[in-house]
Amino acid sequence: MNQDSFDEFRSLVYAKSGITLGQGKEALVSSRVGKRMRQLGLGDFRSYLDWVKGKGGEDEMVQLLDAISTNVTSFFREPEHFDFVREKMTDWLGKKQTRFRLWSAASSTGEEPYTLAMTLRECQPGPECDIRILATDISTRVLAAAQEGIYPESKMSTLPGGYAARYFTKRRDKDSVVYAAGENLRNLILYKRLNLAFPPFPMQGPMDMILCRNVMIYFDNPVRERLLAEFHRLLRPGGYLLVGHSESLTGLSVGFKSIRPSIYRKDA
Repeated sequence: MNQDSFDEFRSLVYAKSGITLGQGKEALVSSRVGKRMRQLGLGDFRSYLDWVKGKGGEDEMVQLLDAISTNVTSFFREPEHFDFVREKMTDWLGKKQTRFRLWSAASSTGEEPYTLAMTLRECQPGPECDIRILATDISTRVLAAAQEGIYPESKMSTLPGGYAARYFTKRRDKDSVVYAAGENLRNLILYKRLNLAFPPFPMQGPMDMILCRNVMIYFDNPVRERLLAEFHRLLRPGGYLLVGHSESLTGLSVGFKSIRPSIYRKDA
C-alpha cells in the first residue's frame, strides 16, 4: 500500500468512525483491507476505495470498519472494575433501588456485557428488579458473535470458580468443547450497532453506569470530548463512567470527578 492510498484510507476511516490510524499502521491496514479485497475479487487498493466511496458503498463501509476495528477482550478483563460494579450494585439494592441501566459502549464479542450480567446476577437482585444492559459496538461482525454467545473452552479460564457451570452450557462442537451463554445472562442484554464518533445517540437514559474501556485511545480529543459530553447527558446524577486502566480524562473539558483510577462520577 503506497502512502497516498494509506492517507485516503486514514481520512475515510476517521470521517466515518472517529478512529485515528497513525503512521506505522500501513501494514495493518494493508493486511486487513487486502483480505476483504480478495473476498470481493478486487486486485488493487484504488479499486476498493472507489467501491467504498461510490454509489451504494455504504454497506461496504460497514465491512471496512469491521475489518479495521481492533477487538481484544476477555471475561473479567480489568477485574477491579467488576469489583466496583458489585460494590455499587450491593449499595443500590440496599437503598431499595429496583431499576438498573448499564451500558457496555464497546461490547466487542460480548465478554464485557456477559461479565456485567454475571456480576449483577451474583448480587441476587429480586424479581422486582428491572435490569437492562445495553451492549453496543460499531462492528456488525463482533455483535453477531456476542449475540450468539458461544465461546471456546480457553475463554473460560478468567471466570471465577463455579461461574462457567452457573451461567453457561457446556457442549461439544465438532472436535472441540464450547460454552454457550445461558438465558439468565441473555435476558438482561440488548445488542445494538452504534458508532460512538457521532453523538447524540438515540437512547434517552438515565444510565446508572457506562463502561467505555480501551476505546477512546483510538480517538482524538475532539471526538473524545463529544463522546464524553454525551455520556454526561445520558448518565443520571451520581452515575459512573468506567474507562480503561490505560486511559484518562485529564485535560478534557468534562463534568466528571475522578473517584478511583479509571472510574469517574457525574456530580449530582
